[in-house]
Amino acid sequence: MTKIPSDKELMKALGIDSKTLQRFKQIREETIKESKQRQARIEEKVRKNEKITVLGISGSARDESDMAKESSNSEELLSECLKFCEELGAKTEIIKLRDYDIKYCKACYSTANTQCHFYCSCYPKGTPAGDDMSNILYDKILEADVIIFATPVNNFKISSLMSLFLDRCISLDGSLKPADPKNSKDKKLNIKHMKFVEMTADSDIPGSGMLRRFQGKVAGIISTGHEEGTSMAISSLFMTLNHYGMLFPPFSTLYAMASACKSTYEDKKKVINMGCYGDELRSLARNLMASARIVRNAKKINWDSDLRQN
Repeated sequence: MTKIPSDKELMKALGIDSKTLQRFKQIREETIKESKQRQARIEEKVRKNEKITVLGISGSARDESDMAKESSNSEELLSECLKFCEELGAKTEIIKLRDYDIKYCKACYSTANTQCHFYCSCYPKGTPAGDDMSNILYDKILEADVIIFATPVNNFKISSLMSLFLDRCISLDGSLKPADPKNSKDKKLNIKHMKFVEMTADSDIPGSGMLRRFQGKVAGIISTGHEEGTSMAISSLFMTLNHYGMLFPPFSTLYAMASACKSTYEDKKKVINMGCYGDELRSLARNLMASARIVRNAKKINWDSDLRQN
């Protein structure tokens, strides 16, 4: 257990008054409460025997009705994988990122961890400044048990849409409520708030510091490309999602490639060939669902991490 300094010691060390200290403490208590609610939600799912929710995230910009005049390979494989999940008893939904208004991340986290908030204070939920990430997608992510990320390869990396989405997911990974809701980007105050977190967070008390909201969620990855960039795209996704706290079962990634010796217009019939990739997609679905059931049965969403930082 972390020994928390006295109020007097905290005010002196942080250079704050009692009102500000009480605000910091209030956020801490509200975050602990949020963590308990997350735990209660998974226990409710077990009690009610709710279907496992699988969310498919498609990072492809390609659409038959758009300039490419062709459907997305990675999205077609994702759709097939979701069908297999449904056969295994899941409730599924596909999110096509190209259909949503997602603003770019302003990298507040790199200034001070507590500059970045949940919900995102750069695009506040329910306000004219809010976007679809704040108003729609964060809540869908929170409710999902499994998330499958599907992306084409763009210049040896994940798609720009997927990158944009992941950047904005930082608000789910550790972020707290703003110390001053009326001036959420008060850098001086937020640095003091971060120092408060560093001095009071206790790894034995989930929510007492930074709250990682991806914890307990199972991840799968599908990537398609004409050449070896798929391995680089998957590696990038894996590192990001692992640091978000997501769980990866064995064999939780699939990459579908056409031969680099063939022209790109010949990709589709090879990449979405169910005779070649159908069994892999079926195995991916089974492994993701099995892992989700393990998490459900264990009722475990909190894993050991340093809550004082991110």
